[in-house]
Amino acid sequence: MKSHYKNLLVWQKAVDLVTQVYVVTRSFPREEMFGLTSQIRRCAVSVPSNIAEGQARLTNGEFRQFLGIAKGSLAELDTQLIIAENLGYLKEAGPLFVQISEVGRMISGLLSSLAPSNASSGR
Repeated sequence: MKSHYKNLLVWQKAVDLVTQVYVVTRSFPREEMFGLTSQIRRCAVSVPSNIAEGQARLTNGEFRQFLGIAKGSLAELDTQLIIAENLGYLKEAGPLFVQISEVGRMISGLLSSLAPSNASSGR
């Protein structure tokens, strides 16, 4: 039986990242509520959501596909936070970028462990 996505450390770290994103975007200018704030929050939420959906799928190939989408959303989040930082909306963005990097490394590791060549090794 497959383990539950909530047991995946990468999913837990991604949820923590979403929480931090919501905290820091509270201070964004009101005129950005339906622009950059909304976009940042949506792509942040996409990361753990795609990890969860992929893990619930039937095959490792499907899981890998959703991990790829999560990784893309993470890159999108990174880009948007750089833009927010350039616009002066973020003061202490360093910890967010550290979290993004950590989640990205974890997704890459999980992708590697699910690679077809690793299937025979019991992963």
